[in-house]
Amino acid sequence: MPDLGARAYRLAQKLVPSSIAGYVLPGHVRQFRETGVTVASDAPRRLLIAPVNSAGQGYAWARAAETLPGVAAASAMFRGGDDVFGFHADHLIPATALVGNARWRRAQHHAILHGFTHVLIESGRHLSELDGDPLELVRELQTAGVRVALVWHGSDIRLPSAHAAREPDSPFHGDRYAGTAVLEEIAERHARFAEAAGVPVFVSTPDLLPFAPGATWLPVVVDPRSWAAAGDRPALSGDGPLRVVHAPSSAGLKGSDRIAAAVQRLEAEGLIEYTEVRGVPAERMPELYGGADVVLDQFLAGAYGVAVCEALAAGRLVVSHVSDDTREAVRAASGHELPVVQARATELEGVLREVAANRARSATRAAEGPAFVRAVHDGTMSAETLRPFLDA
Repeated sequence: MPDLGARAYRLAQKLVPSSIAGYVLPGHVRQFRETGVTVASDAPRRLLIAPVNSAGQGYAWARAAETLPGVAAASAMFRGGDDVFGFHADHLIPATALVGNARWRRAQHHAILHGFTHVLIESGRHLSELDGDPLELVRELQTAGVRVALVWHGSDIRLPSAHAAREPDSPFHGDRYAGTAVLEEIAERHARFAEAAGVPVFVSTPDLLPFAPGATWLPVVVDPRSWAAAGDRPALSGDGPLRVVHAPSSAGLKGSDRIAAAVQRLEAEGLIEYTEVRGVPAERMPELYGGADVVLDQFLAGAYGVAVCEALAAGRLVVSHVSDDTREAVRAASGHELPVVQARATELEGVLREVAANRARSATRAAEGPAFVRAVHDGTMSAETLRPFLDA
C-alpha cells in the first residue's frame, strides 16, 4: 500500500513556495530549528570564519583569535553527507539547509550582518547562498559596518598555469592532471574577486603568496600537545624496516603515482613497511602518524600544510618536496627553519635509503619537529597575524 502521507508531503513541497516552506512544512521547520544560525559570544570584536573550514582551520583560527583581548570568534561550515573527515566547527550547517531552506538562509544572513564585527570569508564562497555573489556580500557587510577579509587555502587561488611556470614538477604540466582547466577557471575568477573586493587577504600556506598579490601568510594551526602524545615510540628508534606512511588528500595533486615504484622496490627489499591510506577521519590521524617513522607528504606542489605540521608535531620524520621559496618565506616570517627533509619524487628512493642507513641522524631531525610547530603553528603566530585586521 503506498505511503499516502509521504506522497502528500512531497506534493506539498512542490506546491508550497520556497519562501514560506520554512514556516509551514514540518520538515523545513524542524531543519530551521535544528540548524540554527551562527553566533559568537558577546565581546567588543566578534569574528566569523566561514564557510569552508578546510582541514579544520576555520575552527583552529577562531580559537587562536580568541586568545587576543576582547575577541570572540566562531567558525561555520557547510557539511554534505559525503564528508568523511569530520573536522570540528562551531556551527555545522547541513548542505540541505543551504540548498533548500530559504527561511534559514535569510536568518543566517541577518545573523552575520548584525552579529559580527569582523568576517573572514574562506575560498571566495558566499556565506548564506549557494550561488550568491561574494562581492555583493562583501559590499553589504561593509555597508553594515562589518570589516571583511579573505582567506585562501590552496587550489582555490593557486593558478595552475602560473604554478607550472614556477615548478618543474607541477601536476599542471600538459595533461598530467585532468582537472587543470577547471582549477584554472576557479583561480582566475577568485583572483578577479579578490582584486575587486579590495580587502585584506590571507593565505594559509606560504607557497600561495605569489598567487595572491599583497596577501599575508596566516599559518595553519595544530595542537602540539595532542600530537606529541600520538607516537607509540620515538621515530626511528626501533629496529627492522622503516614504517613509512603516506596519506594523500588528493593523490593526483600529491604525486602518489610518481612515488609508487620507488616505495614498492624498497618494500620488496624489506627496507620499509609502506602504508598508503585515503579518506581517513581526522580523529584517526594521530594513531596513523604516531605509528610511523617517516611520513611522506607531497612531491609536486613545493608546499607544506596541515598534514606536515601534524606529522612534525608528532615527532615523525617528514619527507616532502618543499620549494626553496617556500622555505625562505617561512624563515623570513618566523625566524625558523622548516625541518622537512627535501625530496622530489625522483629523489625519494635515495633519500629513504639514506634515512635507513643513518637512523640516529634522521631521528635528530625528526625531534626538531615539535619545537618548530610550537613556535610557528600552535596558534600564537596566527593570532598575531590576525591582530591588525581585528584591531582596525
